[in-house]
Amino acid sequence: MTESKKISREHYFDWAATSPSDEEIIRKALDISLEHWGNPSSIHEAGTDAKKALTEARKIAAEALGVKESTIFFTSGGTESDHIPLLSMLTRPNQGSIILSAIEHPAMREMAKAMENCGWKIITVSPDKNGFITPESIVEKIQDDTTFVSVMAVNNETGAVQPYAEIAKSIEEACKGKRKAIFHVDCVQGAGKIPLDLSKVDAASVSAHKIGGPRGAGLLYLSRQITPFLRGGGQEGGIRSGTENLFGATALAMCLRKYAISERNPEAMKRFKDQEEMTQRFIESLKEIPGCKIIPHGRMEDQGLNFSPWIVQAAFPGIPGQVMERALSEQGFYISTGSACSSGKQSRPVLDSMNVSREEKESSVRFSFGSSTTEKAMGELIEKVREIAARFAH
Repeated sequence: MTESKKISREHYFDWAATSPSDEEIIRKALDISLEHWGNPSSIHEAGTDAKKALTEARKIAAEALGVKESTIFFTSGGTESDHIPLLSMLTRPNQGSIILSAIEHPAMREMAKAMENCGWKIITVSPDKNGFITPESIVEKIQDDTTFVSVMAVNNETGAVQPYAEIAKSIEEACKGKRKAIFHVDCVQGAGKIPLDLSKVDAASVSAHKIGGPRGAGLLYLSRQITPFLRGGGQEGGIRSGTENLFGATALAMCLRKYAISERNPEAMKRFKDQEEMTQRFIESLKEIPGCKIIPHGRMEDQGLNFSPWIVQAAFPGIPGQVMERALSEQGFYISTGSACSSGKQSRPVLDSMNVSREEKESSVRFSFGSSTTEKAMGELIEKVREIAARFAH
């Protein structure tokens, strides 16, 4: 077997794609999984022992998110957690309309296309020029047959924090007197990154590998009953059948307990506040680089808009985004040009929906940070970006 190159975590700035593993949590979760090796669905002692460990993971995750244990369902990741509530629409006797924001992750956009092929009407809501979906834009699209609405909490490319609580309230008011549409929020870039309030939403998706956990583990929060389209052995209350991944569930729960941003977690809240200040200084430094544009421009102009401090999108006109990405990688600095799930594709649906110019779209890159990112490393990144920009300017 070829020995792999050890990648430096210090200069890793692609946390929105995946985070370095929290080794202490991963090892502890593995130990628990090895100790409780039975099938949680079995009624003998080995099974009930594993079920107790799974119940404990559910309790930890629920406490971290500030919700009831009965609302937490463990899944294989963010994509499946997005799909379960959307696909539940297929169990309804009558087809209707589904409202989706234009800035959703491909997990939602592509599945919506499949739903459209099944006869469902898909209504897409565009963001404003700064990448935000307004409650008004959602409400004006709601029809009598609207059964499902999905708006992500934090956009994975621009970092725009959507007003999902206000949207939830508007949907409830718009649906008075008739069956309320299910409101789903993709929290993959929100959990462990920004303070979350799930009290008003019907469904929310979380992924472990964005906050130090393993790939292939996630959870779905459900505050109201749905009928799952995919069926099987009935695990996870029938919502997600299949033998439970105790290792993944335990690791995710522990990561949420450690990293969830809330007043219940002062250490994580302090880290969040520190990152807000660090990122603001990072943006100010980027603005000093000739030609650099922060996307959206509203963030560059400091209009008081709400963005995640963990994600910054910037364009360097005249330097293709992939060129900047490769040039930095050659020097041991790792960024991306957008969603890892869209890597290699020329289209940028999120930026297209914001009417970003072609030149800026083609030259844009994403810097994303995490719990172990230091201001020193961010400063070193700025210097490398400045050097590369100067090189291409001549």
